[in-house]
Formats: sequence, structure tokens, C-alpha cells
Amino acid sequence: MYIRRFLKDCYGDGPLALSRLRPNDVLGFLLRQAPSRYKKRTKILTTALRSFLRYTHARGEIEHDLAAAVPTVPNWSMTSIPRGIAVDQVRQLLAGIDRGTATGRRDYAILLLLARLGLRSREVVFLELDDIDWAAGMLRIRAKGGQSLELPLPTEIGKAIASYLQHGRPQSESRRVFLRARAPVRGLKGPCALGSIVRCHLMHTGVSAPTYGAHQFRHGLATQMLHQGCSLGEIGELLGHRSLEATRIYTKVHLDALRKLALPWPGGAR
Repeated sequence: MYIRRFLKDCYGDGPLALSRLRPNDVLGFLLRQAPSRYKKRTKILTTALRSFLRYTHARGEIEHDLAAAVPTVPNWSMTSIPRGIAVDQVRQLLAGIDRGTATGRRDYAILLLLARLGLRSREVVFLELDDIDWAAGMLRIRAKGGQSLELPLPTEIGKAIASYLQHGRPQSESRRVFLRARAPVRGLKGPCALGSIVRCHLMHTGVSAPTYGAHQFRHGLATQMLHQGCSLGEIGELLGHRSLEATRIYTKVHLDALRKLALPWPGGAR
């Protein structure tokens, strides 16, 4: 697809005179295509084009290896800033859930797991009854990359889950903790189902959160812990990060710490 578009750009409906290709043809095509594409798609485009040019050069169809004319798409790490939900927004959201209903009890427990432990959507969805050690007050999490983590089960979350299990969870052979509210009664389908729950309660309570997704609770918790003086290691341990690099992005939202590193403006403040 990408190569066909490149050849169409260079030759139109005319004959494919590959021997006449020049570096400017390659650069011109990329400059016209890149602005309308996401970075990931631009990288795929440049990879495909580079492979095609190397292949045609190896076959002797073009004299020079024009793959060198294909620029590399920059891949800077940590270019975005985490968009975390604020503490007062979490408080307002939780307060707006009707815990007098079975669905309300379920959703309240789910949102507590997101907000207090920073769990990923899939970690909540695939949580099973056997993962809760009530006697020890521990929670076993099936984390990203096949990891298994054990986290303390805060009293607030334990009470919310127990309330749902005793007074809200339908009878089912499923070992999943959180089940669908409607038939067929089984575990939530996946992370998308959790996103729908978050979106529904945000709209119902009118909370103006950064996004409608579930991941903002994880970002919000990490930012809150950083402001409270927790180390990156402590934050990474709670969030289940396999390397410190994954946690380091949260330093970008710690403005007080960043101000200490800022250099004075030449000529004084204005």
C-alpha cells in the first residue's frame, strides 16, 4: 500500500522508470505524506520505503542506494504529560455513586481499586475471588507482562468488595470478582467495559475529569504520591512498573521540584 502510493506520487499513470529516481523524489513524497499521519504510521511508512529502495538497489534497478535518503522518525521518550484525575474529583465521583443498588456497590468497589491502588483496567477485570486473602489482608494482582504482585488490601477497599459480594454479586459459577449486571451473568468482557463504567459515572456526577478513561486514576494516584514525598521507587512498586524509567515520567507533573531545577531567566524576572 505504501509503496504503491509512493510510485503513484512519483510517476502518476506513466511507466515506472525506477532508474530516474532521485533523493528529492523520496524526500518530497515523505514531506507531503508525513503531516497527515500519526508518528507510528509515519515510522511504518519510512520503514517500508527504506526496504523497497534497498531491494531495488540490490536488484540493480536503481544505481544508488536511496534508502539513505529516507529520514529517521524521531522517537523521544516521555514526550507527553500524564493526565491524572485530581483528588477532589475522585472524592466527588465516589460520593455520587448510589451504593444502595447492586450495580452501585460493584462500581464503587471498582473505582476504589482504580483510585486507591492505581490498578490497570485489565487487572481489575480479571481479579478473581481466590486472589483475595481476607485473613492476611492481601490482594494478588495479575499484572502486565505476566507478573504476579501482592498488594495490601486497604480496609476501605475490603469493605467495599465485601459489600458487593454479600449484597450485590449475582449467583454465578464464574470466579471473577466483578460480574455483569445483566444476563448472561459472567465476568466483565474486558478493559473496555471498565472504561464504560468510568465514563458513565463521570457523566452522571458531572465531574470534569481530564479524560473519560480509567487510566487517569493511575496517573492521579502516582501524582498524588509524588506530591506527598514518596520516592519513584515506592510509586513504581505500587504501580507494578518493571523499571524506574516507566515511573520517571511523573516527575514532569511535580512542578515544585522542577522549579528548583530551573535556571534563572537572563536579565531577571519580567
